[in-house]
Amino acid sequence: MSRRPALGLAARISLVGLAVAAVTALVAGVLAINLVRTVNESSARSTLGRLADATATTVERGVNPRLAQQRARRTLQAVKVQYAFIAADGALTAPDRLTRQALSPAERQRVVEGASLSLRRTVLGNRVLVEARPAGGGGVILVQRRADVLAATNAVIRRVVLALFVAAVLAVALGLLVAYRIAAPLRRTAAAAHALAAGRRDVTVEPGGPAEVAEVGVAVNTLAAALSHSEARQREFLMSVSHELRTPLTAITGYAEALADSVIAPQDVAAAGGVLQRESRRLERLVADLLDLARLDADEFRVDITAVDAGSVVRDAAAVWSARCRAAGVAFRLDVAGAGGTDFVVATDAGRLRQVLDGLLENALRVTPAGAPIVLGLRREPAAVVLEVRDGGPGLREEDLAVAFERSVLYERYRGVRQVGTGLGLAIVYGLVGRLGAGIEAGHAAEGGARFTVFLPPGLDRG
Repeated sequence: MSRRPALGLAARISLVGLAVAAVTALVAGVLAINLVRTVNESSARSTLGRLADATATTVERGVNPRLAQQRARRTLQAVKVQYAFIAADGALTAPDRLTRQALSPAERQRVVEGASLSLRRTVLGNRVLVEARPAGGGGVILVQRRADVLAATNAVIRRVVLALFVAAVLAVALGLLVAYRIAAPLRRTAAAAHALAAGRRDVTVEPGGPAEVAEVGVAVNTLAAALSHSEARQREFLMSVSHELRTPLTAITGYAEALADSVIAPQDVAAAGGVLQRESRRLERLVADLLDLARLDADEFRVDITAVDAGSVVRDAAAVWSARCRAAGVAFRLDVAGAGGTDFVVATDAGRLRQVLDGLLENALRVTPAGAPIVLGLRREPAAVVLEVRDGGPGLREEDLAVAFERSVLYERYRGVRQVGTGLGLAIVYGLVGRLGAGIEAGHAAEGGARFTVFLPPGLDRG
């Protein structure tokens, strides 16, 4: 079932801008129109009231009342105001239809008696304004249609509506411009991301647009550089692993073919078997290291954190590695600073901790010459239990310390210069220490070689 493509960012911003402009124009138009009409009607009522006062005064002060009424009528008709005179008995003089119906007889009688009226009502289907004033023993009535009052208002309203329409068009145009400025760099960034997904690593995005959009472009550039670096490291790692696999496989294949072809003399078969055994173990160790690395990178790598006596783990490791060092002519020493008990209880996984120690000690034994020392140390500090493996080997340079735990970096630097392993041992140790919630650092040992220090979180307070 195909899905309709979603609207793009530019289209959405434009629609939002259009909707906001339309709603704003509608609300502003309604408010403005009502306000203009209310103000104009209020002003018209005030003006009509003043006209009624002036008309009443003219009628009262005129020498000839009839002539004064005619003059007032002509003046008022010019401004579309209907006029009628109320006689003393309440009868109307010269009324038209609107003025005749504007006031009831009772209201006319009130005007004759001296009351002034200011009314707004519907007469003969027309909304009208009515002003009545006592004058000359009777009174005057002024009536003006609301439509006539609002005639000028309608012109003002048309101008207001036009202004709001222009403002809405400008708002939509501005929204389109903003949408383009935002969407254009985002489209470039999306294209770069698709190129990265397709395998290209030479992708760069020119940051542009608002700060947040530009930051996305910078992030994509950073991602491209990180992917390029990571894949280069992976290629180097695979080449290194391939080389390490090829060396024992070549030896195994060569000796196996020689044995199969009966080329090796009977007295040399044992030596050939020894070579095959050593190369097979080397190959097995490399495969095991690769599996450990794969497990460390996987979420299912299991670590059981419990309260563990690090002193017991260290002493067990010392019993094994002292014998191996003695066989290699290396002086092994266990350096435990503390009284034992709960001093060395830590929150860790005993099996994984032993794996860390074995990895560090194997690395130390490989590079330490006969007669030089290897020291396995254990001490308690206020915030951690500290394990150390120090050796009297060639040690590390300052520039090696920062990359000591990266895969194959030291291996590539010192291959052919000193004894090296698979190039993965220290990387495995680093991953294990991280999974244990501990820390590790590389440094220089007082014995002249390398020092690797592990900081373990304590399992309980000494109280």
